[in-house]
Amino acid sequence: MDDRGGAGGPRRRRTGSRPSSQGDGGPAAAEEEVRDVDAGGDAPAPAPEKDKHGGAVMDSGYSNVSCHRLQDSLFSSDSGFSNYRGILNWCVVMLILSNARLFLENLIKYGILVDPIQVVSLFLKDPYSWPALWLVIVASVFAVVAFHVEKGLAVGALTEQAGLLLHVVNLATILCLPASVAILLESITPVGSVLALMAYTILFLKLFSYREVNLWCRKDRASAKAKAKAAFTDKVNGGTAQLMGTVSYPDNLTYSDLCYFLFAPTLCYELNFPRSPRIRKRFLLRRLLEMLFLTQLQVGLIQQWMVPTIQNSMQPFKDMDYSRIIERLLKLAVPNHLIWLIFFYWLFHSCLNAVGELMKFGDREFYRDWWNSESVTYFWQNWNIPVHKWCLRHFYKPMLRRGYDRWTAQVAVFLVSAFFHEYLVSIPLRMFRLWAFTAMIAQIPLAKIVSCFFHGNYGNAAVWVTLIIGQPVAVLMYVHDYYVLHHEAQSAGA
Repeated sequence: MDDRGGAGGPRRRRTGSRPSSQGDGGPAAAEEEVRDVDAGGDAPAPAPEKDKHGGAVMDSGYSNVSCHRLQDSLFSSDSGFSNYRGILNWCVVMLILSNARLFLENLIKYGILVDPIQVVSLFLKDPYSWPALWLVIVASVFAVVAFHVEKGLAVGALTEQAGLLLHVVNLATILCLPASVAILLESITPVGSVLALMAYTILFLKLFSYREVNLWCRKDRASAKAKAKAAFTDKVNGGTAQLMGTVSYPDNLTYSDLCYFLFAPTLCYELNFPRSPRIRKRFLLRRLLEMLFLTQLQVGLIQQWMVPTIQNSMQPFKDMDYSRIIERLLKLAVPNHLIWLIFFYWLFHSCLNAVGELMKFGDREFYRDWWNSESVTYFWQNWNIPVHKWCLRHFYKPMLRRGYDRWTAQVAVFLVSAFFHEYLVSIPLRMFRLWAFTAMIAQIPLAKIVSCFFHGNYGNAAVWVTLIIGQPVAVLMYVHDYYVLHHEAQSAGA
């Protein structure tokens, strides 16, 4: 008979833990079985040992005493560990602190240099003369000419040879007219020239695509093969069915269609663009606020950080002091690269998404993960998707279809890109040093070197080094030559 109140009462003994067989597959909870032991039964188990905190210590035997196992250190590649979020956060904090120190040093040394009035003077020499704006307005004439040429070709009023000649003259004038004005007109500023030339370059690429796609449409219309027609429709229209219905040639030749294409954030023409169902007002407001804030930030960083560094770099170049030139180059690399990153986000994310949202343009792939580039070629293919699509569609693939090999086509694409880079830099500065052209051509052997000798993370690091160091080299070359050509020549003349 159990005696629960006496000294010989029952003792509780641990018999270990067993996994639970119930539940939904989660970790089994250990449960202890407690048994009552009679006074005349088995000898009572000794009281469990207590640790220094008063908790019971499980006696699991000598078989589980080992605390070591075969494993690699976390930083070893064989460990498979990949969660370096804390180290990434540390790098960001260190980057912020180091740049904060540089910015504070800049403020102490130079004071506040941000001047909005000076920014206005970069665009206008004479407040009553707006040559860059008038150039942009005149650009609409060339779009109208291209439209009427296509209209004439569609109805048969012009032959293909006559239409080609008119298009060539129109496109050549688009490149030559703003260049002539920028060089010959003294009242236009370098910044105004850059903006006008960029507008005309975009117009050139868009009208080139407009002419090409309509030519493909005419060839397709002349063909009696239904299979070729279906394949072309899928190529031109992107293979997507539109909610508002598709447009076929020549019904696309309207002013509204051309205006939509000219303002759409793309360089490649299609008869039916993918369209979003509505305008997201909150998304649009965020992009507009980003545009406003980042514009002010870029201007402030250029005036406060880059301009003093560039001005202090002129004397080492004049003295050909190579050690100080390298020091100034590395000092300029940090603000230059930071401004370039901000400019990328401002243009390709904020601006293009804002325009795309206003126009309900559905294809928002303006960039890919170029920051993960392990080769120079991958970077150029992914950092500027609108230009990459244009080059691929209207230049690279047509060369392959004409029998050229991939290497020749790739070199030709870099040559075209080098021309437009030099076109946008040398003409506004009114000097021809070919630094931008040379830098773009140098990408060809650089891409070969990186792909042969650097792979994986080393290739990605090589791409970042070329971006961080290469750009300030070109900046210093042009600024030095511009300073020598204009300021020192004027001083010598005076």
